[in-house]
Amino acid sequence: MRISIRTGSLKFLLGWTAVFLFRLIPFRPPNIEPMLATVMPFAKGYGAWGSFAFGFFGIVFYDAITSGWGVWTVVSALAYGLLGIVAHFFFKNREASVKNFLGFGIVGTILYDAVTGLTVGPLAFHQSFAMALVGQIPFTLMHLLGTVVFATLLSPALYLWVVKNEQLEVSFARLARKGS
Repeated sequence: MRISIRTGSLKFLLGWTAVFLFRLIPFRPPNIEPMLATVMPFAKGYGAWGSFAFGFFGIVFYDAITSGWGVWTVVSALAYGLLGIVAHFFFKNREASVKNFLGFGIVGTILYDAVTGLTVGPLAFHQSFAMALVGQIPFTLMHLLGTVVFATLLSPALYLWVVKNEQLEVSFARLARKGS
């Protein structure tokens, strides 16, 4: 008897690599990045913990290689991880459509920016709340612009071409002993 254990490890690596490389584009406007648009299709296909891991480790790996870890890493990684869990429950009984990716992406971006933008500055860098709020408005508008574009174009493509693509599944096979 042959037992096969399928994993999405190659798919996760492709997703993380795509987000990482996009975020390295020089002179890219701040907050125009595809992290949430990539988390959403993985949330539909890999459950609550898989989508938490995708968002959380996507930030942890990126910061480890680029800016180094700090309080911003903890807050951002947890925020994207938790958004992944919420996305899983949102998409659990909904189709992976542009409308659903866009709707969740807009609400998720606003929640993410409210949590990260209004906590890290005031708590870690002693910025006033009013200053954080005023600075967060244009930042969130840019983030929403990126979300609209990526949720419309990237999320559905990733879901079909990566998450649902069985050819990208890695299979670990093992032979079970007879009678065990």
